Amino acid sequence: MASSSGPSLNEELQCSICLEVFTDPVTTPCGHNFCRTCLIKSWPKSQTCFCPLCKETFSRRPDLKINTTFREVVQHFKEKLKLGGSEVFCDFCDEGKQKAVKTCLMCQSSYCDSHLEKHRRVPRLKKHKLINPVENLEDYICQKHERPLELFCRDDQTCVCLSCTEGEHRTHNTVPIEEESREKKNHLAKRQTDVHQMIQDRIKKIQEIQHSVELRKRNTDKEKSSSVELFTDLIRSIERCQSDQLKMMEEQQKAAEKQAKDLIKELHQEITELKRRNTELEQLSHTDDHLHLIQMSSSLDSRPHTKNWTEIRIDSDVNVNSLHRALTELKKALETLNEKLSQTGLKFVQKFAVDVTLDPDTADSYLILSDDGKKVSDGDIKQNVPENPKRFDKGCVLAKQGFSSGRFYYEVQVKGKTQWGLGVIRESINRKEKIDSFPSPENGYWILVQIKEDQNVVSDNPSVMFLQCVKPEKVGVFVDYEEGLVSFYDVESRSHIYSFTGQTFTDKLYPFFSPGRNDGVENSNPLIITPVS
Repeated sequence: MASSSGPSLNEELQCSICLEVFTDPVTTPCGHNFCRTCLIKSWPKSQTCFCPLCKETFSRRPDLKINTTFREVVQHFKEKLKLGGSEVFCDFCDEGKQKAVKTCLMCQSSYCDSHLEKHRRVPRLKKHKLINPVENLEDYICQKHERPLELFCRDDQTCVCLSCTEGEHRTHNTVPIEEESREKKNHLAKRQTDVHQMIQDRIKKIQEIQHSVELRKRNTDKEKSSSVELFTDLIRSIERCQSDQLKMMEEQQKAAEKQAKDLIKELHQEITELKRRNTELEQLSHTDDHLHLIQMSSSLDSRPHTKNWTEIRIDSDVNVNSLHRALTELKKALETLNEKLSQTGLKFVQKFAVDVTLDPDTADSYLILSDDGKKVSDGDIKQNVPENPKRFDKGCVLAKQGFSSGRFYYEVQVKGKTQWGLGVIRESINRKEKIDSFPSPENGYWILVQIKEDQNVVSDNPSVMFLQCVKPEKVGVFVDYEEGLVSFYDVESRSHIYSFTGQTFTDKLYPFFSPGRNDGVENSNPLIITPVS
């Protein structure tokens, strides 16, 4: 880290991370400057880096090279600080005044090296207080007694001279000004450390937020891809149904055209045969050969062997049966898609499943936990457990795992229970006071409670009470810390129960479990943390 002893620093020569004069300054692609060491420490190990000042993100880690010209400017500034900001001249040089090397508070004068010789040699002058040359000498002299300000009055928080301590400051707590200066420097150093830590904490939080946004984007892209696949399948089903229907209609049209062609051919044949018979009948009706007429009349008098065309027709309507079948197939495809979409919410949150176990140090003394930390039930009687400030007196227990960023999801079996409570609470909850009648997000609760077999309450503000037609046997709890979301799901029916939205989380959040009192045996089943499948 850079350091500076100057009374003030030009902001343009200050690193915004360590707040001191640059050491080995480097420049980011966005044009901002930092100490090389400070910048490297502020960047994560991943390839994605960002400017600590303007937050511009760099897809590739920049190759940091020291800005040599800027370093020379900084070095010149540091040297000037060491020599003193302004020039003070000797008060005793007549001509060609020399620069002063010391100022005497007793004599209230500044001396060059030559005129300071008496102060080095004369015993009486050797006792005088010499400091680095200053222009504003009156700031170092008591205006009342015209003596050096050598002491600091801690009662009045002001600098005083020896004469002041013999008067109005006689009974006050005074210390040498050097001693007070050392303490002030130590205090300022601590404050500087605190400020530096605050800067580092905020840089880390920026990195966490950016990481969460990147993770969310990846998950969003993944879900978008999944949705595209679902709709692509639907489009393909529609196209397939359309193609099959058109093909079938074309085949039916070809069949109708062939049938018509065959019928017309048959009709033409009958017409030809009937014309021939008509000609024979015409000829026979005009003959004078009575014997031939009698012989032929019996064969020509019979009805021609022709088809009955009255009921024969070509149907001009399209056969809609195939269309109905196609629409039925499409309806089934839509139902399948709808089912997939309704399950997408639960399917999505289940990707963030975490392994949580119950923390015995937080469990109410009436609760019994399994050895594997996956089950909790009411024990009816108080258990012999050690005192612990983390322990609740509220019939509940927390998970060992807490979360202060990102998303997480877990599932709990509530089968066979008439009462239970699940959700998350903030870490800073008062664990020794009775839970409020209506706990809410304002006092750190985001929980779903079953108070009867078909009646639920959520700790929203105001609280919400509702009936559930189907009692859940397994409940899923999902939290998106950055989004301010807490959601509950009925895992078996794959349906949504309730969500807290638009919340602001600042504390670490812990999964919350309350099995409720046994009520004899009606509610004796345990809450069971189950693996997410």
